[in-house]
Amino acid sequence: MSVEVRFFANFREILGYKEIDVSVGTVRELLERLSDENKELAEKLFKDKEKLELNKSVNIMVNGRSTEHLDGIDTELGEGDTVAVFPPVAGG
Repeated sequence: MSVEVRFFANFREILGYKEIDVSVGTVRELLERLSDENKELAEKLFKDKEKLELNKSVNIMVNGRSTEHLDGIDTELGEGDTVAVFPPVAGG
């Protein structure tokens, strides 16, 4: 099933695009695919890539809801869902 994935801030710069459509069933599958294709992105996304442990300040949203309030990286994705991937943000 096809989902739209949007990237923000330095993730856009790392990847060279701001959105893509991919066919995946879960957020986990999406993250595995993205990190396998781009080592620099993997380093920014994960605290521990082998365990697929996200950096705490990376925020992933599915249809406007944080995966922290869903099933984490095991959140299932459906046809037409929108996934937003936000890098760590610092303020001051």
